[in-house]
Amino acid sequence: MNDERDSLAELEALSKQVANAIIKNDIVRLISHNDADGLSAAGIMCNALYRRGIRFQVTIVSQFDQSTIELIEKTSNGTVILCDMGSSQVELASKIKNAIIIDHHKPTGKLEHAHFNPHLIGIDGSSFLCASCGAYMVARQMGENGDLAGLALAGAIGDKQALGGANKLILDEAIENRTVTIKKGLRMGDDPIDELLEYGVDPYLDITGDKDKIKTFLDTLGIKGRLGELPEEQLIKLTSALVLKLAKQNPAAVDSLIGEVYTLNNEVVPNVFDFVNLLNACGKAEKAGLAIALCMRDASVADEARAITREHQRALISTIKKAQAEVKTARNFRYVLLDDSSGTGIIAGTMTRYLYPDKPFITLNEVEDKIKISGRGTRKLVTAGLDLAAAMREASASVGGIGGGHDVAAGASIPKGTAMKFIDTVDLIIEKQLKGKA
Repeated sequence: MNDERDSLAELEALSKQVANAIIKNDIVRLISHNDADGLSAAGIMCNALYRRGIRFQVTIVSQFDQSTIELIEKTSNGTVILCDMGSSQVELASKIKNAIIIDHHKPTGKLEHAHFNPHLIGIDGSSFLCASCGAYMVARQMGENGDLAGLALAGAIGDKQALGGANKLILDEAIENRTVTIKKGLRMGDDPIDELLEYGVDPYLDITGDKDKIKTFLDTLGIKGRLGELPEEQLIKLTSALVLKLAKQNPAAVDSLIGEVYTLNNEVVPNVFDFVNLLNACGKAEKAGLAIALCMRDASVADEARAITREHQRALISTIKKAQAEVKTARNFRYVLLDDSSGTGIIAGTMTRYLYPDKPFITLNEVEDKIKISGRGTRKLVTAGLDLAAAMREASASVGGIGGGHDVAAGASIPKGTAMKFIDTVDLIIEKQLKGKA
């Protein structure tokens, strides 16, 4: 208990420093990442800034690179808040004169800017405090913003973090304030079960995306309707059938299917898993404005966001099925080469979580003049020595690109034509990491 109190005190001291740096401004530029965590972080800060009467302009980007710096230089000469980025790109972040950073990636150097990052006080940001939880800690110091805790927890779940450690401090507060309620169940959302199986990738099963197979599966069980409204007997029957399917693919994935389901009592989309899917899809579909509107509780955009999510998920599942047939194996990881595809991080995560958990998985996606890369591992591989952030950073730099992230999930951007050299280099790096811990 003392450790938790000490952690909370340190987090509050750090968040207060950053909040004080923000509230000195009349207007700020907010830049954040386009995944669920980055969008939740941006949504929290937008709410906090709006309530404080600070004018702001928000821009959502797919990655923090030189083009982001150029965008800032062209359109802003005041204070810039970076969410879910900046800590692991010290050279780039240092180019921004008046920057405030709220991040959870492991810092790669010292920054002179106001800087919230759990790593600064010994908390592993890849596991126990995401960017949106950091933004929430800062927002709490800016005014009465405790009602935004649901957004923070959505970001943590979007980043596949467990709600333990520092995240549990926020969860406990949210439960106490009735911002969030919890029940046990399937961690899949509340939509009709046939739609969840057709469009969802959590879980990713042998019937995912196939209407006919899904119909046969559900008819055999005698189950239909919305998951959130199924009678207990049908829910137990469905759970057992899904567990059996998952056990054949990857028994470890069963733990992520069954557990605590969080209801966000203040948000326009209450089920946290539905909410996360909407944020991810809108971010990847370059409709980030809808995601921010959802975070600011504009119910009028919910139907449009759902339609975009369905289309995005349909395309994502099609890409995953195509990628399954084209998976290649290096000595120490598996990978797939894609062409102008979206959701590469989700593809890599799905492959690692449900199909190939024994090795890291890397997607390389050629888009115009560059190759965007996403790598995913497992906590078991990290314990064995894997550090994808370091591997991506070093391998991408060797071919003139940039990279970074977390030990379990990282990304990079490299010049077109350098894919095979990158693959050879990252293979050697991962081999050294895993052998070094053996």
